[in-house]
Formats: sequence, structure tokens, C-alpha cells
Amino acid sequence: MSRPDFNLLITLDILLREGSVARAARRLRLSPSAMSRALARLRETVGDPLLVRAGRGLVPTPRALELRERAGQLVQEVESVLRPAEILDLKKLVRTFTLRNRDGFVENFGPDLIARVGAEAPGVRLRFVPKQDKSSAPMRDGSVDLETGVIGDSTGPEVRAQTLFRDRFIGVVRRGHPLSDSTPMTPARYAGGRHILVARREFGRGPVEEALESLGLTRETVTMVGGFSEALALARASDLIATVPERGTGKLRAGLFSFPLPFALPELTISLLWHPRLDADPAHRWLRACVREVCSGQLAEQPTLGNEG
Repeated sequence: MSRPDFNLLITLDILLREGSVARAARRLRLSPSAMSRALARLRETVGDPLLVRAGRGLVPTPRALELRERAGQLVQEVESVLRPAEILDLKKLVRTFTLRNRDGFVENFGPDLIARVGAEAPGVRLRFVPKQDKSSAPMRDGSVDLETGVIGDSTGPEVRAQTLFRDRFIGVVRRGHPLSDSTPMTPARYAGGRHILVARREFGRGPVEEALESLGLTRETVTMVGGFSEALALARASDLIATVPERGTGKLRAGLFSFPLPFALPELTISLLWHPRLDADPAHRWLRACVREVCSGQLAEQPTLGNEG
């Protein structure tokens, strides 16, 4: 059996990423005819058409979709093997890292993380962007270097993950709210208030509704917001009740009254997420260690429940 031409792997990676013979030819600095011949060789080698005509463009076959991620990873691994090993000099490192997080992360962990990074690597800048969904696409395309959050069904199977901490939901109201007195909290007292729902799309049933329903209770949800910081801002200025993660909103809850929920809810596992192409990158490994240590240090300083601030 003849050995395959491994140069075709690079061609396959570019073709599947671009989805266009013309664009792939420009990336590889080949003529369109040379690129077409390379595609023909790939089709023969793989035994699949890979890209087929659809209107004026080309669309990938199921086999092409299966190979796209694998081909990219293989090319990156080969490049890393052939690249000289470098000793990371943090004082000389100049790089911008993009971190995608839900609201609360920057407020709770951002100041300490920026200080830690700045002290060790003055040339490194951190760019924080909001996490609107759990799609792994920004990590795949390289627009995001690191994420924090809960692993969901839409998280890519190739994504690397490491647990940062575990969190739980708690109730939060303004100081002086009827629920902030010394009367023991019960499911009925909690359910009897007016509530804020934190959701991205629409009103619906969540874990709180399911837990109350099992107790024969329902709660009145009067408004919906997209994030925990918005929920807490409303709770601060009204008699509404916010239900938020305890550790993920520590500093956002300053001046508010927090209480444990009087019924059981599943814990949240907050993870550190990144694409495998960055797994062995020395600078990225250093940044991951910084995030882990900052989050660990912050957890040791979490306030007790009650009147905070």
C-alpha cells in the first residue's frame, strides 16, 4: 500500500475551512487550476467528493464535515511538533487574551486577575466579552481564548474543561424587605413573593419551578432579564426577589440580603473551557493557572449569607 501524500492534509484543512476552491487557492498561493487538481487528488484519496456544487457555491459532504475538525487538529499538532520549543518569558510576553464569561465574573474576579496578570506579564492585556450562549464556535474560530461557565449540550465535544468551583442558587432581596427579617424562611414564604426570572429567551419552567411544583407550590414571576446583574439591580430597587448563583455574584450582592433557598436545587459546576489547539501553548497554560488560582483565592473570601456589605 502506497504512503499517502501528507501535504494533502494541509490542502484538505484549508479547503474545508474556506469551502471555496478560489479562496483556498489564494490562501495556499496556488492557481485555481492547481487547486482544482489538488481537490481531485483529495477526492480520489479520501473516496468522497468532499465539496459539491450547490447553486453558485460549494457545500461540504457529511464526510467533509466529519474530517474538518480532525484535519485542523492534525495540522496544528504537526506544526507544533516542527516548531522549536520556546521558553516562556512572561516579562517579554506581548499578547491579548479574550475571555468570554457570564455577568458577575468580571465584577468578582476581574480586578484580582488583571492585577495578577499585570504583575507577572506587563505586556499582556485581557479582553472580557459577554457570554450570550454556550456555543463553542468562538473558541473554534479563535475569537475567544478562554471561557468560564457551565458545560451545556451545545459545548463542543472536543473542548477541554477543568472545574473551577461549584456554586449554588440563593435568594436575594433588598435590605428591609419582608423576607429579610428573622422569621424562618420556608418554601411558602419564598414562593409567596414576586420574582425575577433570569433567562435568555422566554418565560418558562426552570429548576426553581420544578422544585416548587414538587412541593405543591408555584411562584409569581413578574419580569424577565437576561443576566444576574440586572436581576440584582431590580431587587435592590424594589420588593422583587432575585434567585442567583452565590459565588458568581458575591460582589454584586453588596448591600443586599441573601438567604439560602428553603428547598433543594442541583449545584452548578463552573468550569474553565478552552479549545484543544491551545492546550500546550505555554502562555495559555500560564493564563489558565492564573484564572484557577484567582478563583480559588476569591472563594476563600466569600461573605456569609445575610446582610452583606
